[in-house]
Amino acid sequence: MNAQQNRIFYTLFFSVFCAVLGVGIVIPLLPVYAKQIGSSGLQIGLIFGAFSISRTLMLPFFGRRSDATARKPFIVFGLLCYAFVSVAFVYSTGVHSLIIIRFVQGIASAMILPVAQAYLGDITLSGTEGRTMGLFNLSMFSGLSLGPLAGGMISQHFDMDTAYFCMGVLSAAGFLMCLLLLPSSRQERQMHQRKPPAAWGLLLADRELNTLMLLRFAHTSCIGMLWGFLPVYAGSVFGLSPMATGTLVTMSVLVSGLLNWPMGVLSDRMSKKVLGILGGMIVAVSVASMVRAGGFWDLFWASAGFGIGGGMLTPAVMGMAVGCGSRMESMGSVMALMTVGHSTGMMVGSVSAGWIMDRWGITAAFGVMAVLMTACTLWFGLNPYKPR
Repeated sequence: MNAQQNRIFYTLFFSVFCAVLGVGIVIPLLPVYAKQIGSSGLQIGLIFGAFSISRTLMLPFFGRRSDATARKPFIVFGLLCYAFVSVAFVYSTGVHSLIIIRFVQGIASAMILPVAQAYLGDITLSGTEGRTMGLFNLSMFSGLSLGPLAGGMISQHFDMDTAYFCMGVLSAAGFLMCLLLLPSSRQERQMHQRKPPAAWGLLLADRELNTLMLLRFAHTSCIGMLWGFLPVYAGSVFGLSPMATGTLVTMSVLVSGLLNWPMGVLSDRMSKKVLGILGGMIVAVSVASMVRAGGFWDLFWASAGFGIGGGMLTPAVMGMAVGCGSRMESMGSVMALMTVGHSTGMMVGSVSAGWIMDRWGITAAFGVMAVLMTACTLWFGLNPYKPR
């Protein structure tokens, strides 16, 4: 990359890190807080699912528009909205207001991550897709791993309003970095002379892209279930403190984040498909092992295994997605569809886990997600891959 491309990369890296760190502080506290105010398992699932519903609905629009115009305006406005959402959290009065705020937050999220990933896809050189996306993913996973740990500390020493304040300050910092350091929309259009994006029908008919979306869906279904219900499981069954449950969530995300860049480099040197299959199976086994956990340390090592699998799977899959976007000259649309898979998975994982918990118990949710992950990984292995 040249100097300007490096500036774009690191601006997006640190801006997304700040925004995700803020969200990571709040996320593990929400299900416990919702439980304290009398929410059912399904309502807890809806708090998480509302975010994914709105993001899924808006992703195709924002991804398509960023292909046709420029990336910067969407990223900047989305980060600004994140800052305002943190203020709204402070004034929330119950479970219904939490669901509405998360719905609005999902719309803002649709402007940030997939468009930032498309921006990176624009400047990524052929043969470096895995390492570029893997290094960028480190910003997200680092934020999500440090966030729950910080959130656990805040919950023990302060209150929820302090967590929301931290999220707002960090989102505002990301907004200012992108506003001041990214090239203007005019400069961006001069750098990347984009053709009209491929038709939705062509994109949706692409078998390789569909397979990548399905595997992304399965992985994030497991993530949605763990984020929403691992704190509840650990607290209600084993009596673990918010700090301990924050550590469990941190472990899975931190390990995955640390592995993303080296696994991305490895994926550029070996088969991305093989790495994806190995990662998917490790994720499935780790989720299944939580059913038989006997306490903190069993959950700790299962969370670490989940992170290892995700660290192998994510850069391989996203590197393949960059290849699809380049091949079809629709990077924003492809990244939007990949994030649709992500958002749908988070929604299905959280809502279905809540429904299963209310009927058959929380351990049944872990078993169902392990089966889903295994099936989608096997399907991924049976389908062809066209290198960039």
